[in-house]
Amino acid sequence: MRRDYLNSVNLNNESSFPYLCLDIEDGKSVPEPPGFHVMHWHEDIQFIYVFAGELYFHTLEQTVIIPEGQGVFINKSVVHLVTAANTCHYKSFLFPEQMVSFYPGGPASKYVRQITGCEQIPCLPLDMSTEWQGRILEQLRQLSRLERGTTPCYEYEVLTRLTAIWLDLVKNLDVPDKTEENETLKRMHRFLEYIEHHYSEDITLEALAQSASVSKSECLRCFKTAMQDTPYRYLIEYRLQKATELLTNTALPIGQVAQEVGFRSQSHFGKLFKKRTGYTPKQYRQDIFLI
Repeated sequence: MRRDYLNSVNLNNESSFPYLCLDIEDGKSVPEPPGFHVMHWHEDIQFIYVFAGELYFHTLEQTVIIPEGQGVFINKSVVHLVTAANTCHYKSFLFPEQMVSFYPGGPASKYVRQITGCEQIPCLPLDMSTEWQGRILEQLRQLSRLERGTTPCYEYEVLTRLTAIWLDLVKNLDVPDKTEENETLKRMHRFLEYIEHHYSEDITLEALAQSASVSKSECLRCFKTAMQDTPYRYLIEYRLQKATELLTNTALPIGQVAQEVGFRSQSHFGKLFKKRTGYTPKQYRQDIFLI
């Protein structure tokens, strides 16, 4: 179940125009999104366009390479991870499905739900060699150009391009028949559900493997296949993400934050946190409240 993974929330989620364009170049994002580099999901629909370099899009079942000049559609609620070399430059466009549904309960809603409600379409690489996908890529480039400066009709221009993109998807994308979830995916759900419920405790590889009734070696294989990572590294990233939430939303002392998320040593927690964020936990909390 996707609830077992981290939910990444759109920075503009509470605004009247919940559309977000992230510009990521040389490993730095503007604006800076919340969260760490772990498998996550979000309620938003997402498109990515690669301007330079090469991007790697990971789901629990596959890894897709997105080269320069191409892109990818990522369906809502799909557990995924995006990685790229430091020399990669890409833009990520996120928006909720209601932005292309026109109005609640309207006839357009069915054309949105037939794709967003289909678990068999987790993503779609977009290639210039396919005519209709080329049109979507051009729309993404146009969306990128809109971010260079304000126009009197910025929001309306964004909406017309998003709906043009969705129309091409609906007219050309075949919705496949439902298929059974594979065994690795089922096991990953159990592993990550166990981590969600026990991350504050001392988790052993043996206990994690037992949560899905498999051997330790099979547990390691599943993580490597589905997440290109080890259980230990995922657990550390998960704990650090939970720590950022506590540092942001509570006034708990740093030592208690470390304990709450499963670090038995405050100094070890501080060292890992700074390595991952560039800030000490105290600096991170101060920086959040200064924004």
